[in-house]
Amino acid sequence: MNRKLKLDELNRVSVEEFKNQKKLPVIVVLDNIRSLNNIGSFFRTSDAFNIEAIYLCGITAQPPHREIQKTALGATESIEWKYFEATEQALDKLKENNFLVYAVEQTENPIYLQDFTYNFEKIALIFGNEVEGVSQNIINLSKNSIEIPQFGTKHSLNVSISYGIVLWHLANQTLKRL
Repeated sequence: MNRKLKLDELNRVSVEEFKNQKKLPVIVVLDNIRSLNNIGSFFRTSDAFNIEAIYLCGITAQPPHREIQKTALGATESIEWKYFEATEQALDKLKENNFLVYAVEQTENPIYLQDFTYNFEKIALIFGNEVEGVSQNIINLSKNSIEIPQFGTKHSLNVSISYGIVLWHLANQTLKRL
């Protein structure tokens, strides 16, 4: 039988230790995310997978905010983040720093997630508004799009759930190479 671990058995690192760890070279770009709970979930998932940073764009709210904190559970302190008035500004900065930019969206001719190979290169993942998704203009500025295959009637996942699925795929590929 397996025993559930206690909090003090999880070998958690301090915020300072976390900030000094080698990061997964991934920056997530939030393109006009409206839900404060989703924003908090992005922070918490980013901490769990040790990514480099979050870029908050447009109407996406910024910490500190009580509603973001509810789901972030302190991850706004460990994850680096920057705010940009326009998503295009964030993409310009990323491209200047040699990041490959991918929209996570349903498009013509996407790369399906199971076919996306991650080789620990610097990438940026763009996630869009809960209703409108990633805007066409931003898709046009991306290298390509990544799509999570779905088989139900909705063909829609919560944006923060999609993020967790995509990050697990990247982390899983990274772990297999270690």
